[in-house]
Amino acid sequence: MSDSIKECLELQLLEMEMLFSMFPNKGEVCLEDANSLRRVRNYLDRSNGPLPPKIGFVIMVIMAPKGDIELQVSFPHNYPNAKLQLFGRSYSLDRQQQLRLNQNLTSYIGTFDPGELCVCAAVQWLRDNSAPYFQNSKLFSEPIIKVKTVKTVFHRMWIYSHQICRQELRKRILESAKRLSLTGFFLTGKPGIICVEGSKNQCEEFWHTIRYPNWKHISCKHAESVQIEGDGDELRLFQIFQELQFESNGHSVRHDYHMDLGKFLEFLKKHHSEHIFQILFGIESKSQEN
Repeated sequence: MSDSIKECLELQLLEMEMLFSMFPNKGEVCLEDANSLRRVRNYLDRSNGPLPPKIGFVIMVIMAPKGDIELQVSFPHNYPNAKLQLFGRSYSLDRQQQLRLNQNLTSYIGTFDPGELCVCAAVQWLRDNSAPYFQNSKLFSEPIIKVKTVKTVFHRMWIYSHQICRQELRKRILESAKRLSLTGFFLTGKPGIICVEGSKNQCEEFWHTIRYPNWKHISCKHAESVQIEGDGDELRLFQIFQELQFESNGHSVRHDYHMDLGKFLEFLKKHHSEHIFQILFGIESKSQEN
């Protein structure tokens, strides 16, 4: 194995030990793959072989009474020599404040030199700097016990997976959304994207249904909530729930192909959701840059 990769993976294991020490309670640090650390250790013990899966996890940063932030982190194999991939989200932040928080967090992480571990610093930055984003958020941010007294909460979830290919998985997504009267879409292929909108309880039931028991490489990148009276149909961006295919190769349809993200961006624009492109992929669309 490359000495550089070996050193990086050893540092990643060291940082994970530090994080588990900082967050000792159950549920504060959740690995996307419970076996990922063991696989990295096994790889380090061997002299050759394929690289192990990347370490991905979520840290729950408690910001009471303002709200909580889920910090989603993915280690590239050559982190900390390479740029860290991370994203913070909170149900108590509106779209604009969440976007600003992540832009500023990314800028802060960018000040670290290659070779420096920075997840612990990112957590501390959130604790020290996130209060103004919650104060400026337009979303309801009272304690959850009061949220339960509201008649209806309209909810929209944007979910990312590295791929959605298997026929039985696509069938489960479609049937679950229709059973729960959700609208939205799912993008088949690589990457796989799901958007569902409807009542918060139904969206969360959908998320639980498709995620468990064994879909590990999937995460909710963004969620939007608003209190309403009535059914909230006027807030829906989509009229039905459908499967999308934007093949990038121009040949016969195969669901394991990479999708044409340019066509996907055009679809988002038509549904007034262009902003989500950066949240999902970490890059701005051209119209946002101009």
